[in-house]
Amino acid sequence: MAGMPENGPSTDQPCIFCAISAGEAPASVVHEDETVVVFMDLNPVTPGHLLVVPREHVVGFDDLPAGTGARVWSVGHDMARALRRSTMGSEGTNILVCDGEVAFQTVFHFHLHVIPRYSGDGWRLNIEPRERERSVLDDHAKAVREALRSKP
Repeated sequence: MAGMPENGPSTDQPCIFCAISAGEAPASVVHEDETVVVFMDLNPVTPGHLLVVPREHVVGFDDLPAGTGARVWSVGHDMARALRRSTMGSEGTNILVCDGEVAFQTVFHFHLHVIPRYSGDGWRLNIEPRERERSVLDDHAKAVREALRSKP
């Protein structure tokens, strides 16, 4: 979105996920504990689409404490299993994080999408993978290794 800071909207704007976590905004809550709240996505791509949201306001991966992230993924796993066992008839699951505007993040509060899949549901990822030269992959691997060594 034009004019939006790289890390998301200004902090002057209220965060809808913080409001939901605090019980100040409506949501169809599936699960909540001291670390996360899980609710139905208001604009689901398939029936049963869930969001796992940390209660603490964090914008993206860079802000996400390791323990909170572990809890988000663990609860996401539980939600995927529950969707499979539910009467909704989920046949598969996509787990998705959109981290940053360029990655399609629209609410700048970290969240994990748990998207149940059904035969013929019509949702597609239009990806055209291209094989890369080994030297390019080696360079990319080196860049990531170097970043790991320099982490704060």
